[in-house]
Amino acid sequence: MQKNYLIKDLALIKNFNSQRKPNYSRISEKLNVSRQTIQQNITKLREEKLINSFKINIHPMIEPNLKYVLLEIKTNPKEPIMIEKLLEISQLKMLDGIFGEYSLIALFIFKSLDEFNEILNQIDNIMANSYFKKYQITETIKIFKTNGIRLSKNTLIEYKIDKIDNFILEILENNQNKKLISTYDINKRMYQDYGIDISQSTIYNRIKKLEESRIILNYSLEFNPKKIGFMGKFITWIKPKNPSKYNEIALKLEKKPEITDLYRIGSEFGLFAIIRTKKIEDYGKIIRSLYITEEIEDTFTNFVLDEQILFTNFKIP
Repeated sequence: MQKNYLIKDLALIKNFNSQRKPNYSRISEKLNVSRQTIQQNITKLREEKLINSFKINIHPMIEPNLKYVLLEIKTNPKEPIMIEKLLEISQLKMLDGIFGEYSLIALFIFKSLDEFNEILNQIDNIMANSYFKKYQITETIKIFKTNGIRLSKNTLIEYKIDKIDNFILEILENNQNKKLISTYDINKRMYQDYGIDISQSTIYNRIKKLEESRIILNYSLEFNPKKIGFMGKFITWIKPKNPSKYNEIALKLEKKPEITDLYRIGSEFGLFAIIRTKKIEDYGKIIRSLYITEEIEDTFTNFVLDEQILFTNFKIP
């Protein structure tokens, strides 16, 4: 019975993942249940802490100064205050406990160089009070895949966004909670937060253009991966035999549904991947498949012991 419930929960979450704003009528028809049943199931899943809020994924290349930064930290188990302080940083998108010399790995997304430098000073202050005072920062060079979405299949269509578009994106990204936000809600939030009064029809048309240009990659639900059966999370560095084939190899790797995020980074292991599996033992099959191609010289893996940020919204295959 539990397995049947899990299948239904997965189906519901998957159907709320779409390029355009999810449509309750369409989802109810596809799942052959009423809108009321969908609402009840969403409430149940939220109470069980299986899902959290509604989210959108934004194309990472919309801003030239957008920076994805990885931070590896050596910590002492007796200093949980450091984790608490890191979790207070709004630019932090991932924080995992891992095996190895560095016991924490974090992913930050910064909207500008100034923001990066400001938060880096904050991180320096946090680390200055840590036991080991040891950490390293790696900047990404190129993003091939984010939250299960292949960027090679989601090329940006030219559309110049302005500050109004940015405000709309911020609201869609940060202010949806228990229900999908409406144009009326966005209108209110625009006026309250930014002092801008624009019509609901203008907001609707702008969102439509953001969707069509693929700036909004998709709409989704945040969920707890382990509670829907994804028991394994792995951080993997990949070193190709031929450095000139980074792009070619990455385009092959991004097709693997288990790889939810894939970055080109500036280090000896020039590709960085986040891999999710339903069974921990399935990871070995994925690694073997990399070496079978004879294009990979080496890999280095960290198994994620615990996710400090529980909810995520990668596209479920």
